[in-house]
Amino acid sequence: MPYPTHLLPTTVVGSYPQPAWLVDGTALKQVGVPRVHAHWIWRVPEALLEQAQDDGTILAIREMERAGIDIVTDGEIRRESYSNRFALALEGIDADHPGEVRSQAGRATPVPRVVGKIRRSGPVELRDTEFLLQNATHATKITLPGPFTLAQQARNEFYQDEAELAMDYAVAVNEELRALKASGVDVVQLDEPWVRTAPEKAVRYGLAAINRALEGIAGPTVVHLCFGYAAVVANKPSGYSFLPQLADTIAGQISIEAAQPKLDLGVLRDLVGKKIMLGVIDLGDPAVESAETIAGRIRAALKYVAPENLIPAPDCGMKYLPREVAFGKLRALAAGAAIVRRELTGSA
Repeated sequence: MPYPTHLLPTTVVGSYPQPAWLVDGTALKQVGVPRVHAHWIWRVPEALLEQAQDDGTILAIREMERAGIDIVTDGEIRRESYSNRFALALEGIDADHPGEVRSQAGRATPVPRVVGKIRRSGPVELRDTEFLLQNATHATKITLPGPFTLAQQARNEFYQDEAELAMDYAVAVNEELRALKASGVDVVQLDEPWVRTAPEKAVRYGLAAINRALEGIAGPTVVHLCFGYAAVVANKPSGYSFLPQLADTIAGQISIEAAQPKLDLGVLRDLVGKKIMLGVIDLGDPAVESAETIAGRIRAALKYVAPENLIPAPDCGMKYLPREVAFGKLRALAAGAAIVRRELTGSA
């Protein structure tokens, strides 16, 4: 199905809950958001894992489409985290002998070590994308970690200048994006949550890296930033330390979290000229919102964004939610968007 032309097309940020028969959810939550390999989360033997991941991906696609979502992903069912599937496939990385980085709170996280020049040696998510296209009947999107975030999630033991590291990541991401777009996927998205965590570095070289990653990529392109998965980050700030600067990226769409942190939507004025993929589903609330609640959040955004530039979505990936909750929230998202669409056009 081609990219939707109606107002308020709905989508997901990226991930959908992985089936309990495929992934040990308790082990996944204990490890948080893995930067290195986390093979122990898989419940299926390695010899059967790809087939099981295929089956889980079909389930995710079908549930998104059955919920009424217009632009679907593969649910990131094959991934241990949103970033490590791509990050660990690159040359120049030592994932078997990890280093660590410490958060501002002092928490140590195992991360891959950069021990050589970052290069993409071959396709990483191409089969994932082709499988999505073979099984989806709605418009499609695939996601990749952005180059700035990749640079922040590794221990640099090779490059003299971190900006050079980010630019080599950008080249690798760009090569992958070109292959993914050539497969026929409608939308590509870069996940860049770390631009708000390290805004000074993002100003110095993050925007340039994002633009290099998106260079020459046709069709809808998205940059997503958020405050982290609700299951991992409970107390979220009410504003972004790095958002207006994204107006200077060549991405056509900016995706932001707004529902859980109760974001002041006046910040959207700073992104004039961009389409806004707006989080209107609170993933920190286990209750399924009503369609009218979602409609109200969409109406609030329309005070600052023209209807043709608004794409309602969840706040972030849905990976850590129970499947029935995720499905219910997506149904509410589709129904809420339909309510406002009728108000604007007279038809759903």
